[in-house]
Amino acid sequence: MIQPPPARRLPPLNALRAFEAAARHLSFTKAADELHVTQAAISHQVKALEEVLGMPLFRRLNRRLVLTDSGQRYLPPLREAFDMLQVATDRLRADEQAGALRLSVIPSFAAKWLLPRLPRFRQRHPEIDVLLSATEKLTDFAREQVDLGIRYGRGHYPGLRVDLLMRDEIFPVCSPKLLEGPHPLRAPADLKHHTLLHDQVYATEDDPDWRLWLRTAGITGIDTNRGPGFSHTNMVAEAAIAGQGVALCRSSIVSDDIEAGRLVQPFGPRLPSSFVYTVVSLPESADLPKVRDFREWIMEEAASGRAGLPLRPLPSSENSAEERPEERPEEMQKEHG
Repeated sequence: MIQPPPARRLPPLNALRAFEAAARHLSFTKAADELHVTQAAISHQVKALEEVLGMPLFRRLNRRLVLTDSGQRYLPPLREAFDMLQVATDRLRADEQAGALRLSVIPSFAAKWLLPRLPRFRQRHPEIDVLLSATEKLTDFAREQVDLGIRYGRGHYPGLRVDLLMRDEIFPVCSPKLLEGPHPLRAPADLKHHTLLHDQVYATEDDPDWRLWLRTAGITGIDTNRGPGFSHTNMVAEAAIAGQGVALCRSSIVSDDIEAGRLVQPFGPRLPSSFVYTVVSLPESADLPKVRDFREWIMEEAASGRAGLPLRPLPSSENSAEERPEERPEEMQKEHG
């Protein structure tokens, strides 16, 4: 017979709240104002907590309130516990909002891939309102009110459910008008007559840049340091559409523009990206109907390649935690959402 876990022996919650507020402000008066009680009540609760713990938590020096060593050790985990309670409470309240799905997406993917496809999701699930936040910041699911995120990286996110969405290929694109004129783009060697546009977000050793692409294409004698750089991936594509030069872009970002004729791929080769798009969520919320419905829909979109170039979906076996490679360093996670 399985025995139930022993009952928790915790100090009174009011006493813990009084200590946490007083320790944060280093003032009984400010703690009393925050908790809407009297200063005497805060003092009484703190004294009761000290008696339960059997140790002092504050010292009074020249009318100043100072934490003892015990108080300093006790405050950080207690504050973290209250923060977690606040997050859980806010999340529970937010989940009661009928049909609202809070989605965090990297800006380039939101602008160039997701937004043109969202009407199809609304047609399928008119009862779900998508609240989309396009941000470069890596979402902290433990503290932010986000149901689902779409990230671009190596796919290793401990503590989250991770579903691999798609891979990208990287290749040159340009405005159709660059295929004409005095120096038409017909072969990679023709790039010496044109401006190279640079994606500064992913200009790393991990993903193909102009230097690697030209070496793969067997082209020498072109200075890969020349040409303007852009801090957002979709800005690189827009500059190419405007005829400002030739860009190396990811297939997910330019697929719709190629289909619409705003961009062309003048030549190859196509190089595989080192990174993948993933759909991530907290395990405990992954099976909420609104989260599950959106995840299933977006994975169908990625697999179908509708309204754009076909994008190779990842084999389901690659979704196992054991097979996911390590994520790149934090400083490179600029557009992970």
